[in-house]
Amino acid sequence: MAIFILGSKTDLKQMVFCYWNLFLLQPLEIIWFQSLESKICKPQMDSSEEEYATQSKLLKDFMSIPSIDKAWIFNSCSGPQAMVAMSQANLLANKRRKFMLSGHISKESNQPVNFHWAPFPTDVTGASAFVPSPSGLKLLVIRNPPEKESPTKFEIWSSSQLDKEFHIPQKVHGSVYVDGWFEGISWNSDETLVAYVAEEPSRTKPTFDHLGCYKKNNSLDKMDIGSWEGQGDWEEEWGEAYAGKKQPALFVINVESGEVEHIKGVPRSISVGQVVWSPNSKDSAQYLVFVGWLGDKRKLGIKYCSNRPCAIYAVRIKEPKDDADEAFPLHNLTKSISSGYSPRFSKDGKFLVFLSAKTAADIGAHWVAESLHKIKWPSDGKLSESIDIVDVVQVVNCPDDGSFPGLYGTDLLTDPWLSDGHTIMLSSYWRSFRVILNLNLLSGELSRVSPNDSDYSWSILALNGDDIVAVSSSPVSVPEIKYGKKVLDPAGKPSWQWSNIQKPIFKCSDKVMLGLSSLQFKILKVPVSNVSECLTEGAKKPIEAIYVSSSKPKEHGKCDPLVVVIHGGPHSGLVGIWERSFAVSIWKRWITGDVNDVLSAVDHAIEMGLADPSRVTVLGGSHGGFLATHLIGQAPDKFVAAAVRNPVCNIASLVGITDTPDWGFFHAYGDKKHYTEAPSPEDMSRFHQVSPISHISKVKTPTLFILGAMDLRVPISNGLQYMRALKEKGVEVKVLVFPNDNHPLDRPQTDYESFLNTAVWFNKYCKL
Repeated sequence: MAIFILGSKTDLKQMVFCYWNLFLLQPLEIIWFQSLESKICKPQMDSSEEEYATQSKLLKDFMSIPSIDKAWIFNSCSGPQAMVAMSQANLLANKRRKFMLSGHISKESNQPVNFHWAPFPTDVTGASAFVPSPSGLKLLVIRNPPEKESPTKFEIWSSSQLDKEFHIPQKVHGSVYVDGWFEGISWNSDETLVAYVAEEPSRTKPTFDHLGCYKKNNSLDKMDIGSWEGQGDWEEEWGEAYAGKKQPALFVINVESGEVEHIKGVPRSISVGQVVWSPNSKDSAQYLVFVGWLGDKRKLGIKYCSNRPCAIYAVRIKEPKDDADEAFPLHNLTKSISSGYSPRFSKDGKFLVFLSAKTAADIGAHWVAESLHKIKWPSDGKLSESIDIVDVVQVVNCPDDGSFPGLYGTDLLTDPWLSDGHTIMLSSYWRSFRVILNLNLLSGELSRVSPNDSDYSWSILALNGDDIVAVSSSPVSVPEIKYGKKVLDPAGKPSWQWSNIQKPIFKCSDKVMLGLSSLQFKILKVPVSNVSECLTEGAKKPIEAIYVSSSKPKEHGKCDPLVVVIHGGPHSGLVGIWERSFAVSIWKRWITGDVNDVLSAVDHAIEMGLADPSRVTVLGGSHGGFLATHLIGQAPDKFVAAAVRNPVCNIASLVGITDTPDWGFFHAYGDKKHYTEAPSPEDMSRFHQVSPISHISKVKTPTLFILGAMDLRVPISNGLQYMRALKEKGVEVKVLVFPNDNHPLDRPQTDYESFLNTAVWFNKYCKL
């Protein structure tokens, strides 16, 4: 069996399925699975309880592999200390188990760097966020309430004990935003205050007394006996993953007294996130700098969408000498561009650096290339109305082969600076891999820090002075921690010498390691078919696809079955990494273009003798499901089985109920100027024309549907309509519905059951 990953981006659960399914379908190549082969090939396996039981053991082993979420380095009298936050699927509880691993870093001269880990990790399930103070002497732990009526807990820890604990009631604010676009928790420089983003307190709802009289401003705790609370005005939410979440607002807590201040001056039309403190100076005012998204008309879904216009704002913090009633103006620092986020101040406080997805915001594509900019921060703290934005890294539209392809899915640490104060470290995508880059803010010079000849993807976890703690992985290698030591060449130019950590951070089961050791992968460059002059230069270049297969020699003339995995997004891709990530733009290469790209890639693999043309299957979720259902309609004889996860099947029925209706217009017309809340009959006809359901009469491929009932991005009705249409015409279908899952279908039990069924489904139609 071979896995063909198209587009260059992946996530952990898809890769877990791919490796596991690869092992299941190996034609008698993996010794420890030979005894199952006779069972796997039986047609009745689909209904065999024994079949599911025997296949599930290996899947469980794969799902137990932890992920590395974050890391921090602290300096102590005994040397640098590492703290690594990790998580692991907990199938019984149906959630992620979180734990912390700590250790001492030894860097003796002429000796390899080593991490001396504690004997056991510490379970930190229930903690929502960990935020070390700038000095590393304090640790803020935030615990969001499991029930809406409970308080949010703030804990301040020192090296040996809990120093302070505060319970913030719901009447002050709701849960703290700890992930996604609105995440933002920041210590000030003297470590007395913490700024953060949380749900604003519930707005007062109307009440009615026993006579039915309306009372607008009564609170529930003051209601008379016989009174009842109404619903009040409905408010927009930010769509997928934010259902039931209240407006994100800005707060500051005093870590000595526990006093919480709701920062005024930010209108409710702006949803805030990613807050940081401006540099602290005795002679200048201090500001909170944050990102804001306007939601005064319609809050379109923001999850996975960098195309939502946003700006970087600053609001001055009140000081004791200020008038209590004085209001300070809100400053928009990025008026001249349509997107600005991830603000970071330089160590000397002279510059504010930020990322931008201006191209995405301007054209409407949900994720494309990013750019990086800087603003000179006034030393006196007096912000002017006219602010010059300097381009540091611009969008790269059509890179030459081997050259820097631009910034995609860029990650910045909370403190990403080297000791020189003007070199910033970041992680981004470089074609089919993730890499670590360093950027000199003064010269604009950008260079690759992770090894140029590596077949692994690299992400930065933390800085230890000028040294780097990173994680690397590949489609056939679990994540490993690497240590990069900065060295200078004779000309003074820096580079990093990379070494493995002697003791791995976790150990997989013997079966998993044995299986992974039998796999290999390579990047295939697939020529674009039917190149026309109307295509952009970038669109004419070969597509990259990740091909994962057994490393054992094939029998003469024998080809393996093939699983084609298509990325979602839609404007993202798949890279050679073990975990979720984002990468390549495919905007304006939609529907026919994407379908032809996939078919070209499959034909290319078949022509190279890498796949059996009679045993090709396809797997895709969201936009990948959109393409998968297009493929089984436009190429009905190409695929013997399909599996689709929350697929887009009919844009005409989707635009009125999805949280991203602009997606449908962009796919129908290639721009955002046609978008409207009231589509015309012509629009609806166009939506149907470009949807998979328009090819339903030709489909004959057995299809497995995996659907989440809580999905706001692609509501369940879209997949069910397409499934029922297939069933009506006699095509074999199977449906799994998970009532409490939304778009990513990523709860542990859902992962487990959905990929178990997917492998069984594919095995049924790829008989060996």
